Amino acid sequence: MAAIPSIKLNTGAQIPAIGLGSASDFTAEGNAQAEKWFLTAFQAGYRHFDTAFMYGTEKSVGAAVRASGVPREEVFVTTKLPPHHPKYVARSFDESLRNLGLDYVDLYLMHWPLTVEYPTGFDAPSTFQEILSTYKSVDTPTFNETWAELEGLHASGRARAIGVSNFSIKTLEELFKTAKIVPAVNQVEIHPYLAQTELLEYCRKKGIVVTAYSPTGHDKVREDPTIVALAEKYKVKPTQIILAWHLARGVVAVPKSANSDRQKENITLPTLSAEDVTSITALDRNMRIWGPQASPDGTMFGWTVERMGW
Repeated sequence: MAAIPSIKLNTGAQIPAIGLGSASDFTAEGNAQAEKWFLTAFQAGYRHFDTAFMYGTEKSVGAAVRASGVPREEVFVTTKLPPHHPKYVARSFDESLRNLGLDYVDLYLMHWPLTVEYPTGFDAPSTFQEILSTYKSVDTPTFNETWAELEGLHASGRARAIGVSNFSIKTLEELFKTAKIVPAVNQVEIHPYLAQTELLEYCRKKGIVVTAYSPTGHDKVREDPTIVALAEKYKVKPTQIILAWHLARGVVAVPKSANSDRQKENITLPTLSAEDVTSITALDRNMRIWGPQASPDGTMFGWTVERMGW
């Protein structure tokens, strides 16, 4: 089993290649309870925590950082600007820092390229269904304008690195028309059924590290015969095979698990042969778990697949 590596960002900072996805269940009780499984992750050896304003777990992540006893400089914390906050970038970032109880974050991401309105303005929706039913896309601010504000946060030193999430080659090309800073990270959905090979190669050429969310593809991918056979070959779990595939491709992965045993498994990974990496990549079928197909009207809050560049 190989040690979990770190990957150098274009800022020079190192990001641990396996982090803990920190989305909970959107309930106040679930978000508060999350601190317990963040602490077991610390005990297992995790030093990278991926949260977001939208997840509602920033307070629990910050509490776990302080309770862990691990020096702040040894922990990599990511959080994100929600899509209904481009009008409130400074306010939203300050709120995230207050929630976390931290002076800075290691990485701040624009969660989506689109801008939406939410009925109460600043507050966050309490359920995923509420997001789908209430978010409505608007034309301004554009993600180019929002990125300029993130560049200001980076200049302040309170966001050590800045990046984007759910950006395609199309939207990145549009961003580069005005961006003064190249994003350090693009966090997107990647798993064996959505290999994103073209986007991954594009980001490599631009010096952008790619992070995978939903990195295992859930049960459908974990139960794929190729994945199951490789798990038997390497004497590990299917999830470990998939996460090892991400590492072999130079992709950061942020799997979520509240179970202490699975947390340990997710950072105890085999080194796959090049042939096995290729066989997993060949499973690609451009199948998304998250995206326009999740919405009744077939768009992502009004953005079509074409506009997203998917």
